[in-house]
Amino acid sequence: MSTIAIFEPALCCNTGVCGEDLDQNLVTFAADMAALTEQGAAITRHNLANDPLSFAHNETVKKFLELAGSDGLPLVLVDDVTVATGRYPTRTELATWAGLEVPAAAAPSGVTMLGLADDSDSCCTPGESTCC
Repeated sequence: MSTIAIFEPALCCNTGVCGEDLDQNLVTFAADMAALTEQGAAITRHNLANDPLSFAHNETVKKFLELAGSDGLPLVLVDDVTVATGRYPTRTELATWAGLEVPAAAAPSGVTMLGLADDSDSCCTPGESTCC
């Protein structure tokens, strides 16, 4: 199984729910990472504010910071090879890189997905006032 390392900019917390502005990308990434590590994925996060030595001890990361600066973070490495920069990876990307089965798209909890009838152009249920 591959090792995935995410090198993040200086953050006050990893969840994205600290401070005044909620960062949905961080919230989603934290949930994706947790789900995949529970399945055995080897994923680590390194925050520039809390773990600067991991940045200093990795030649790939040091060279990246020299060229792009911290504005180019997050940097995602798989087995020390750069696979993404400037954004957090999706759950599908993480699963693929980790060698796990790619998760099926799931409906958000509390949402019922309606199937289309063979001859229907709508997902609305006849006689209902709400549509999906």
